[in-house]
Amino acid sequence: MKKKFISPYFFSHHVLLIIALCFYFFSSIIHAEIQKVTNDISLSGQFIQGGVVFGKTVPGSQIIFDNQIIRLSSSGSFVIGFNRDEPEIVSLQVTTPDGITHSKNIIVKMREYKVQRINGLAKSKVSPGRSDVLDRIKKEGAQVAQARKRNDARLDFMEHFIWPAKGPISGVYGSQRILNGQPKQPHFGVDVAAPLGSNVVAPASGIVTLAHSDMFYSGGTIILDHGHGLSSTFLHLSQLLVKTGERVKQGDLIAKVGATGRVTGAHLDWRMNLFKRRVDPQLLVSPRNNINN
Repeated sequence: MKKKFISPYFFSHHVLLIIALCFYFFSSIIHAEIQKVTNDISLSGQFIQGGVVFGKTVPGSQIIFDNQIIRLSSSGSFVIGFNRDEPEIVSLQVTTPDGITHSKNIIVKMREYKVQRINGLAKSKVSPGRSDVLDRIKKEGAQVAQARKRNDARLDFMEHFIWPAKGPISGVYGSQRILNGQPKQPHFGVDVAAPLGSNVVAPASGIVTLAHSDMFYSGGTIILDHGHGLSSTFLHLSQLLVKTGERVKQGDLIAKVGATGRVTGAHLDWRMNLFKRRVDPQLLVSPRNNINN
């Protein structure tokens, strides 16, 4: 039987074609990390646990994410976020004004979190047991929860966020803290190691929904709402320079770095919430050098 001859040109041509298809496939995956698009909805942001994603769709549509209706602006803008332990696949549903519903599965990248051990703390710093202290913690927790319920139509969150303080990063989002060998709630902020009295500015415009000078855990505390339920929280402040209800612009001086509350030294703990969802503020700003992460 005569063997069929395959020319080198035929072989190389098909190899190049396969390579090109692979490149297209993988480049599409990379692109999808920063933007995902359907016919009636576009999403851009960080598709990772703790990430924040900004969306755009047809004005007048209804957005449902995690079985909750999401606020949509008059121009069709909205924001969603992922928890620290968000599952790998989440569903977003969009119903346009013409009654057509589109469902989209979003792939969320998983993260590995650091473990931070702090030993030698006083027992009262690890497990407050007095009833009056527990009552205080409960009361202050209710104040914080109330401040984070605000759901304004403002689009301050669409600004490019800036760092609220200058200094190296000494703690990161999601890390598990073990105090005196006892596992505690994960850290949900980014810590900026800045000297006592350093400036704290608004990372984006917003309205102050809480200004408390002395909370049990967080000491001097400010919550700044950026609209649509996305808010920033600033902890351990030595001085508060704004009041509840005050409107501030990006870059405005709002506080001074402190060591108040339950801390081991001066720093700013910056946290962000999308209502009850705890998201990573570090994903919204330009990179900084990390220390002791």
